[in-house]
Amino acid sequence: MIDLKPPPYALDALEPHMSKETLEYHWGKHHRGYVNNLNKQIEGTELHEKSLESIIGASYNKGDILPAFNNAAQVWNHEFFWESMKPGGGGKPSGELLELIIRDFGSFEALIQEFKLAAATHFGSGWTWLVYDIEHKKLAVLKTSNAINPLVLDYYPLLTLDVWEHAYYLDFKNLRPDYIATFLDKLVSWDAASSRLEAAKVSIEGKKDGGN
Repeated sequence: MIDLKPPPYALDALEPHMSKETLEYHWGKHHRGYVNNLNKQIEGTELHEKSLESIIGASYNKGDILPAFNNAAQVWNHEFFWESMKPGGGGKPSGELLELIIRDFGSFEALIQEFKLAAATHFGSGWTWLVYDIEHKKLAVLKTSNAINPLVLDYYPLLTLDVWEHAYYLDFKNLRPDYIATFLDKLVSWDAASSRLEAAKVSIEGKKDGGN
């Protein structure tokens, strides 16, 4: 059984940039709905005792998607999204993450422009990610549609922005570019991205050691 995990801050903690009403609606109804629907789908099946990540991997089924995938992936995506923000967010990263951004995008400002463009031009519903591309050993901006996430692709996610319309409509109406700019200027947690980069490095090294 999968539990509904709350954001790592109070529902009004991101105001005035993201309203309590949006969190009540987005987390309290949409995210909760994915959890409830997933638990109904996996009840009495071999997936019932598995972790969320294991359910995602099994139900993605190498692209031949099984019914539980969309709800499982959306639960994970939302947890990751809440943790990609913090009160008093924005600014610039530091340390190794900033070094890699400059190496792979040319500058921090170039990353921001690429991320904004990807999120603004995403057609329909989905997610925009900052990821570590395992194959090419570099950072990249990735767009995924609907519930698809980097866990089922060859990437480690560092940050995500939800570009489903319900994520921003209460606060920004149809002005998705304003929502994107607010996320990057006022909400994004570069500390979370840095911690995820460190975890990705440990995971990659562990797989190398395991393969030797």
